[in-house]
Amino acid sequence: RLWPHCFEQQILKHRQSNTVMVTASKAAVPTISDQASAMQLSQCAKNLASALAELRTASQKAQEACGPLEIDNALSTVRDLEKEIQEAKASAEEGKLKPLPGETLEKCSQDLGNSTKAVSSAIAQLLSEATQGNENYTGMAARDVAQALKSLASAARGVAATTDDSAARSAILDCAGDVMDKSSNLIEETKRAIAKPGAAESQQRLAQVAKAVSQALNRCVNCLPGQRDVDNAIRTVGEASKSLLADSFPSSGKSFQEVQAHLNEVAAGLNQSANEVVQSSRGTTQDLARATSKFGQEFSNFLEAGVDMAGTSQSKEDQTQVVSNLKTISMSSSKLLLAAKALSTDPSSPNLKNQLAAAARAVTDTINQLITMCTQQAPGQKECDNALRELESVKGMLENPTEAITELSYFDCIDSVMENSKVLGESMAGISHNAKNSNLPEFGDSVSTGSRALCGLTEAAAQAAYLLGVSDPNSTAGQKGLVDPAQFARANQSIQMACQNLVDPACTQSQVLSAATIVAKHTSALCNACRLASSKTPNPIAKRQFVQSAKEVANTTANLVKSIKALDGAFNQANREKCKAATGPLIEAVDNLTAFASNPEFASIPAQISPEGLAAMEPIVAAAKTMLESSTGLIQTARSLAVNPKDPPKWSVLAGHSRTVSDSIKKLITNMREKAPGQRECDDAIEALNGCIREVDQASLAAISQHLTPREDISMETLHEQMAASVHEISNLIDPVAVAARSEASQLGHKVSQMASYFEPLIMGAIGTASKILNSQQQMAVLDQTKTLTESALQMLYTAKEAGGNPKAAHMHEALEESVQMMKEAVDDLGATLSEAASAAGAVGGMVDSINDSINKMEDTPMQEPEGTFVDYQTTMVKTAKAIAVTVQEMVTKSNTNPDDLGGLANELTNEFGNLANEAKYAAVTAENHEIGSHIKKQVGELGFTCTSLVTKAGALQCSPNDTFTKKELIESARKVSEKVSHVLASLQAGNRGTQACITAASAVSGIIADLDTTIMFATAGTLNRENAETFADHRECILKTAKALVEDTKLLVAGAGASQERLAQAAQSSVSTITKLADVVKLGAASLGSEDPETQVVLINAVKDVAKALGNLISATKAAAGKPHDDPSMLQLKNSAKVMVTNVTSLLKTVKAVEDEATKGTRALEATIEHIKQELAVFNSADPPAKTTTPEEFIRMTKGITMATAKAVAAGNSCRQEDIIATANLSRRAIAEMLHSCKQAAYHPEVSKDVQMRALRYGKECASGYLGLLEHVLVIIMKPSHDLKQQLASYSKQVAGSVTELIQAAEAMKGTEWVDPEDPTVIAENELLGAAAAIEAAAKKLEQLRPRTKPKEADESLNFEEQILEAAKSIAAATSALVKAASAAQRELVAQGKVGAIPANAVDDGQWSQGLISAARMVAAATNNLCEAANSAVQGHASEEKLISSAKQVAASTAQLLVACKVKADQDSQTMKRLQAAGNAVKRASDNLVKAAQKAAFEEQDDQAVVVKSKMVGGIAQIIAAQEEMLRKERELEEARKKLAMIRQQQYKFLPSELREDGQEQ
Repeated sequence: RLWPHCFEQQILKHRQSNTVMVTASKAAVPTISDQASAMQLSQCAKNLASALAELRTASQKAQEACGPLEIDNALSTVRDLEKEIQEAKASAEEGKLKPLPGETLEKCSQDLGNSTKAVSSAIAQLLSEATQGNENYTGMAARDVAQALKSLASAARGVAATTDDSAARSAILDCAGDVMDKSSNLIEETKRAIAKPGAAESQQRLAQVAKAVSQALNRCVNCLPGQRDVDNAIRTVGEASKSLLADSFPSSGKSFQEVQAHLNEVAAGLNQSANEVVQSSRGTTQDLARATSKFGQEFSNFLEAGVDMAGTSQSKEDQTQVVSNLKTISMSSSKLLLAAKALSTDPSSPNLKNQLAAAARAVTDTINQLITMCTQQAPGQKECDNALRELESVKGMLENPTEAITELSYFDCIDSVMENSKVLGESMAGISHNAKNSNLPEFGDSVSTGSRALCGLTEAAAQAAYLLGVSDPNSTAGQKGLVDPAQFARANQSIQMACQNLVDPACTQSQVLSAATIVAKHTSALCNACRLASSKTPNPIAKRQFVQSAKEVANTTANLVKSIKALDGAFNQANREKCKAATGPLIEAVDNLTAFASNPEFASIPAQISPEGLAAMEPIVAAAKTMLESSTGLIQTARSLAVNPKDPPKWSVLAGHSRTVSDSIKKLITNMREKAPGQRECDDAIEALNGCIREVDQASLAAISQHLTPREDISMETLHEQMAASVHEISNLIDPVAVAARSEASQLGHKVSQMASYFEPLIMGAIGTASKILNSQQQMAVLDQTKTLTESALQMLYTAKEAGGNPKAAHMHEALEESVQMMKEAVDDLGATLSEAASAAGAVGGMVDSINDSINKMEDTPMQEPEGTFVDYQTTMVKTAKAIAVTVQEMVTKSNTNPDDLGGLANELTNEFGNLANEAKYAAVTAENHEIGSHIKKQVGELGFTCTSLVTKAGALQCSPNDTFTKKELIESARKVSEKVSHVLASLQAGNRGTQACITAASAVSGIIADLDTTIMFATAGTLNRENAETFADHRECILKTAKALVEDTKLLVAGAGASQERLAQAAQSSVSTITKLADVVKLGAASLGSEDPETQVVLINAVKDVAKALGNLISATKAAAGKPHDDPSMLQLKNSAKVMVTNVTSLLKTVKAVEDEATKGTRALEATIEHIKQELAVFNSADPPAKTTTPEEFIRMTKGITMATAKAVAAGNSCRQEDIIATANLSRRAIAEMLHSCKQAAYHPEVSKDVQMRALRYGKECASGYLGLLEHVLVIIMKPSHDLKQQLASYSKQVAGSVTELIQAAEAMKGTEWVDPEDPTVIAENELLGAAAAIEAAAKKLEQLRPRTKPKEADESLNFEEQILEAAKSIAAATSALVKAASAAQRELVAQGKVGAIPANAVDDGQWSQGLISAARMVAAATNNLCEAANSAVQGHASEEKLISSAKQVAASTAQLLVACKVKADQDSQTMKRLQAAGNAVKRASDNLVKAAQKAAFEEQDDQAVVVKSKMVGGIAQIIAAQEEMLRKERELEEARKKLAMIRQQQYKFLPSELREDGQEQ
């Protein structure tokens, strides 16, 4: 029985794996050669993705409906499980309990261990949620407990069914039943605690019941086979260690030598047993049981020998030291057994295996410390024994290196091997030298150093072998868990020990502070680990629990630190008791966190190494093993030589071992260098890509020669999908390959092999697509872009191979970055081409996949921290959602008018939704609470599903435009999308109602400003007429009253930034309502002034427009400042915006009062304009870049208005007439605003350099400031007119004129050397040349599309004439296009050389030359166009060959004329002139070829026309007369045609420039 939350939990848990499955299926599709299978897999993946999405939506709805019933359901489930356990027990007693299929003792034991951890984790979560009193989350946690208990019950039944021991069977079922019983009590207690949140009594009971469940779980685990033996061993160690607590240690009566020898013997036995425990961890539970039992016995023997040694010690100090060392060995032995116990319940955990190995090494180290202290042997002997034990303990690393040993990278391992081999070489030389010379202390040091170097070598070799194994493409690297349970366990242990020290009555003040430091360090590490885990996990419940646990740990630590400070201040018993009381909650919080972190869901995943990977590891492992064996032999030999250096046979053995060690290290280094991860795969991939490039080249040659056979076995849409899928996968792998090449050698082979595998399907798809394209230009585009991508990938692979994943190969990283960038550009180009082709053809599969990908990615946790606030993401999402609504509406329109455009719109919709989903991911993270975030993602997800439906319908309608049923479906889908867009907007509004209201208000104010601009246009044109006989007085009071109301709204709006979202929303809505009303009444007031006074109307409307703009800025500033602290910069911006708003409202009020006063209205208008220009200057001076950029030409055009306005301002200053002043005010406002806007937009153009930008901005500011000075001076003159003041107007106007000149020069600098005067005839000439080139290219494209007409074959007729004509016409078009472009270059060169002035010195002469060039270019374009038309007609049978020949000759003649026009002023030896001449020759050649082809065809046609002569006399004479008549008529027509041509040439000749006439005469 699954309830809604269980559905949702299953979906949450498995969504990631299902998404991975869908992604992997889609990625596999291009690599499957069988088309049917590929299509089926693709369809199944789509269906699965769709079904998962629907299921998730349904479960979310069910959860909303049934959430509160979770606790009852969980309790019911646990009680049912208790009954099931009782039934299993009854069956076991009757001997009927049988294992289920696939159940083994090993598997069930492992499952029981894992489920125990899951139950502990879920209970920790349940307690945390119940304490907070959140019913919804407590219900979820109770459900998790029930689910985990279900797994535990199943595992317990499995263990009981598979074990042969009846006592063990009964014990496991009893313990499992006890767990169920205690758990049901816990859930009942939780239910009661939720009813009374915060009650201390219920919280206490809850903690007690939870403790009982925890104890029951421990008992359950301890019943497992193997666990009992480990527990027995732990008890043995504990019991034996009690003897160390004795006050005195009597002597055993044995001699020191005997005790020492016995201690050495049992130490070797204990060390061997510790290594066997590590070895057995890879075997069965029985192996582990035997190994731990043996370890327990060996420990007892060792401890007995240790106590004997303590008794034999000669001084009390020595005895204390021996006992201390024995206690350390006891502790490390306990840790080893605990690690073995943990591993037996979870054998696949890589962390636990590493912990076990580390614990075994710790046992060896502590034994060595004791032996070193107790042994009185000849110097060097104990060092040799210690070294042998150390080598024995590291040998296990090489047995099966399928786990990471250290954090070293592959290249770090090589460095480590090199360093350690150097140290070992020196040590071996030292061992030999010191043994020979009997320098025994130095001999001991050399042995110890050599031993450490050998351990380092072994570690590095094992880690390198592991990395090499997982680098094989068929291997899977281990994955780190969400948290490291070992870190939590270590921190827990350290905190508990520190807390014990704190409460110890013997603890000194310095020890208290030391313990406090340890607590603070470890709790800080735990809190950081929780923060990281919370940011990484996609599970919202786990995310919340980690955050909550970190808070609890932080709070309890703060309380403890507070009590420790008090204790430090006054070191008395009362403070010590407070300190003791404060440790309890901390230990409990840390215990709960450790239990929660032990959840198997967060555990790491072990590596899976393939047989190929194991084979690659073998040489390294073998070399390291040989090194260890020889080193062991070397140390054993050296040990005996140190005692007896005069033993020649031993020296030769030592030399042999030394040689073997050196050889094996050399072999190890060679193997590591040669077998660096990823190199073999890079070579294979490079070879594969070279093969792909050869295939594309062959296909390109076939396409050029028209021999590319179309693929009939596959549709165009399938080929497109195959290419798109391949490009998508390649795109996804670019960054992973780059990261691997930079620093992750073990991943390089995987990523490179993956990337290379997609190129073959891409090439096949590209060649198949090209074979189906009829247009040769498009064919070549697809093949060329595919080849470019393959070549850029090849370049990247070469660089990646060189970089090799070595972070120290910094010299390659720059080249790698370049190759990555090139490849990304190539992918983008090909992707864009494919998208265009798909949308044009109505293929929407890729778009649907893209939308589904966006939905899935939205559910993933963002990899980086959000950069903006919720408001920022909300604002962007609102814009994007509205853009989606517009696109959808356009799709509905196009479905009726032009269905071919639907593909492009569907592509646009896909991109917009992708942006929306990406923003939604961050909006959800930054939302006020999790519910709002989830709701936003849910609504965006639902919008995505409706978008896929709409895109699918658009594709279907594009393929069959007349299908009315599909059209109706599309309209219905569009309606649903629009509806979902409104839901998304509503969910965003719910997230931040106030800021959403601000966004809506800002949009409304923009509309009002646009409306006022339109009204200003009507007023300026003199068409804003009054209604009836109303006067301005009728509206004045209403305007003043509304303006004052707006001031009050402004105050509320500013206050709303720091208040609640509700108040902010009300203030924003109220302000919009008031500004709307104010704009309306001002418009009515302006109209009442009458159209005979348009300037005053404009002044009034400008005043209210300024208020609206200020309000828009204020709303934006309020939105940005909402919820921010008072010292935030956005608050300062808000205050400034409020001041501007008040200033503009005051200005409006003054304007309204002065508008009917003929004596002051001009002055008032001028004051308003001055204030407006100041505000525009403030915006101009801000560092914010403009929303768009413009061209320098547009900027210069805007500066012309300032010249006019300056003249008008000077005239108004001189006349002092109010009408002139009003006109000046209006013109100045517009001219300066337009200049400032265009100046900033032009300055921020991406092609403008920084210094030119600064120069333009400086002169723009100077120009506006100068003009402002002029207006202020005019204002002074109006107030107090005087002759002297009027005389100063000239200097002000000169200052403005100077600034304008500087501005224009800055604009020319923006354009660089390419600056042109649009009126320059030379520029017009160049534009005409470029226009001619464009016309010729258009004609050539038209020719490309022509095909010869089909006609019935005749036995004696040649069929290739039309093909000849078309090819010849195409070559002429191409040649003339090249010619005109060359002429354009030649003309630009003449300007650059100064032969034609950019601003002509002799304007008439150069202009005349330019006119000649223009007419020649136009003639070439026109002649080429005629040629194309003639070729078209000839091919279709509507025109004669003579017309074609005439057109070709006309092209040749006009080309000659163009060459003459260019030669007039050009340098004959320049490169451009040579290119021009070559282009002209190409045109002439192409024309000649066409004429020959046409003449030949005409001649052959004449030859083929057989004349039938009539045999009768009369008929024959009549035939002769008719032929002569036709001949005479044709001669007359020829004469008339010649005269007509002569007249046309005479008329044209009159318009030609002098240079062309003379040259024409010479010709």
